[in-house]
Amino acid sequence: MSPDAFLHHPELRGKITDPDASALRGFDPWALAAARPDLGLEAFLRPAAEREALRKATLAGLQGDLWVFGYGSLMWDPAFRFAEVRRARVADHARRFILKDSYGGRGTAEQPGLLAALDQGPGCEGLIFRIAAGDVAEETAILWRREMAGPAYHAAFVPADTQAGPVQALTFVADHNSAAIVGGIAREDQVRFIATGAGFFGSSLDYLKNIAAQFAALGIKDAEVDSLMREVAVFLQSPEGKG
Repeated sequence: MSPDAFLHHPELRGKITDPDASALRGFDPWALAAARPDLGLEAFLRPAAEREALRKATLAGLQGDLWVFGYGSLMWDPAFRFAEVRRARVADHARRFILKDSYGGRGTAEQPGLLAALDQGPGCEGLIFRIAAGDVAEETAILWRREMAGPAYHAAFVPADTQAGPVQALTFVADHNSAAIVGGIAREDQVRFIATGAGFFGSSLDYLKNIAAQFAALGIKDAEVDSLMREVAVFLQSPEGKG
């Protein structure tokens, strides 16, 4: 990443994984599906050609640098090289914990995990990363392998507000036609899935804790993240959680 990538947020130095050290940079979902047929990933994954066509269609006409809005794991491990990071807010959207993970990432079919997706709502705080124009092709290929591996998201450009003014940012919005998006999930299931889901990327609880840690560094108060942290802690002290 650029040496001055943290110019606007020095408090994030050391809190975002160096892309060149990220295990996600070389992540290949199809290789994982071949190595772990027990996960059932192959039925979920998009063919590589389809994924690449979606990438090219989304970025068609783009000139210059690309901004990417992160609201979940991109905030601490984007895996793509970036020249700048800024705090940002996206209006008319919200971070909702509605992405059910049952394919081994942070949950399994027996004990699903739960991750965040960007959905309609009153506003969402997060980070935007600037990818330099010369790096867009290579870095978005890495991003697409991760975020668009299966049909959980739509890639879209949204206006993001920053202290330096608004920018158009690429982000990944919940696709409610996907079985992975559970829009009407009950609160007790949200709490249980976060408390108990785990896989090769870590636990769903660590995912939630990482969001909370980035917000703490930035001084962001997020009522939903704070509430889930409290409710998961209570669950883990309950007979069901201890069992």
